[in-house]
Amino acid sequence: MDNWRGLEKESSEIGEYLEMAEEEPSLLGEVEAKIAALTERLDKMELEVAFAGEYDTRNAILSIHAGAGGTESQDWAEMLLRMYLRWAERRGYKTEILDSTPGEEAGIKSVAVEIDGENAFGYLKSEHGVHRLVRLSPFDSDHARHTSFVLVEVMPEAEPNVDVTIKPEELKIDVYRSSGAGGQNVQKTSTAVRITHLPSGIVVTCQTERSQLQNKEYAMKILQSRLLDKEMARVAEEKAKIKGKRIEAGWGNQIRSYVLHPYKMVKDHRTDYQTGDTEAVLDGELDGFITAYLRSLVGKDEVA
Repeated sequence: MDNWRGLEKESSEIGEYLEMAEEEPSLLGEVEAKIAALTERLDKMELEVAFAGEYDTRNAILSIHAGAGGTESQDWAEMLLRMYLRWAERRGYKTEILDSTPGEEAGIKSVAVEIDGENAFGYLKSEHGVHRLVRLSPFDSDHARHTSFVLVEVMPEAEPNVDVTIKPEELKIDVYRSSGAGGQNVQKTSTAVRITHLPSGIVVTCQTERSQLQNKEYAMKILQSRLLDKEMARVAEEKAKIKGKRIEAGWGNQIRSYVLHPYKMVKDHRTDYQTGDTEAVLDGELDGFITAYLRSLVGKDEVA
């Protein structure tokens, strides 16, 4: 409260300076500098308010799932993966692909990525939902216009035995051979892991690493975050709201459109924030969209 009262006092003082500048134009430069500094502090404090959620400071696990449309959608999923990896790189975050399933011809069917950095979940919770792409297809001989959909899920990284407790008897663990595109075996030993959490029915697979132990570790990390995410949804339902305007994993919930033809535009349907620089967005410049979403939460129950 002291910080906010301080901003209020500074704003009032700037008002007095403006009145003085009307009579003494030489003061205008000083007043402009004070306004710029005040605006910067206000923007920073607004974002801090938006990070008031219990798990906002945590690392994030981001999952991308291609929708209907075969190769088109799978290629779009890979484009989104690159976009988020570039965004994380710009912020100095560490990333690690926990699991990935390649597409038949191009792209990826699904991928899970751990993004390690301060407030990673707080920022990326804005990306949870369906992302729509409109473009001329590079896979269509007629180069017809195609629309593709991809689901992005964002979960906070769980702390084992703190956020969730999993008993060994609650798990069914299967191992099998990892396979690549087209079903061809890429390994002769059984290193891929499938874990079924019997009480919830949640199934997690991991086949990225050559080590069965490593795949099991990654699969458990994803399972723990999915169970935490499930608990967060349960609490949200009890409060008759969805935390942070969080979109449930359904294909009817489109949050953002990326149009590359017949014009170029990326638009967020929740905040109406948009830009015509599609190349920059797909290269990881997402802060405008993320900040607009977080600011839209300030003062609303979803932040708490």
